[in-house]
Amino acid sequence: MNIVIDSGNTYSKVGWFQREKLLRYTTGLNFEELIDTVRRDSPDYILFSSVSYTEEEFTTALRLDTPVMALTPRLPLPITKEYDTPETLGADRIAASAGANFLFPGEDLLVIDMGTCITYDLVDRRAAFQGGIISPGVKMRFKAMNSFTKRLPLIDPEKEPQLIGKSTKNAMLSGVMNGVLAEIEGIIERYRHKFPALRVVMCGGDVTFFESSLKPPIFAVPELVLIGLNRILTYNVSIQ
Repeated sequence: MNIVIDSGNTYSKVGWFQREKLLRYTTGLNFEELIDTVRRDSPDYILFSSVSYTEEEFTTALRLDTPVMALTPRLPLPITKEYDTPETLGADRIAASAGANFLFPGEDLLVIDMGTCITYDLVDRRAAFQGGIISPGVKMRFKAMNSFTKRLPLIDPEKEPQLIGKSTKNAMLSGVMNGVLAEIEGIIERYRHKFPALRVVMCGGDVTFFESSLKPPIFAVPELVLIGLNRILTYNVSIQ
């Protein structure tokens, strides 16, 4: 059994895999809860991806003999990186791209991850990561309107808001939610103009607000980052 860990600025997500099959996952763990959760099992391998903790901090706290790999720019990948600054490439972007390529090999893929930021990344049919777009996420846009004005409130996103907002709140909802939808549709259209057989794969916490409004074929894979981390793990085990 493999365990893969996606550790963000505040919380961590853990996935358990039997070879390529996702058995279960859990999320919302702080560092102490993460360590306790991983210790309960006896995995064969662990892949650790974090923006907050180093591999040494993790392994020192874990105190297990299980081999631990860290997703760093030096770790071999099942996809190539044709990116001018690979050392700056976020782990979530490369993991989601590796996951999409694993699920849909030999295809041109646009991988959209809707988290704190919205990222659009192209992985071509040669399994080459080409790069893409980083855009402000949904909650970031609401926070920006609240932070940079004196009277606009901080509000939460909602599905399918009115196009014509009849109140300040509804006008803000329309601006952000319909604006993001128009952005996604426009970017997909521009990519499909260059890559007619493009497949769009989406993940991230805000996908649920938009997936039903987008024209098919759109494939929503909520645990794409975990799938990609496991693919990177199994690839490294195979080349050892």
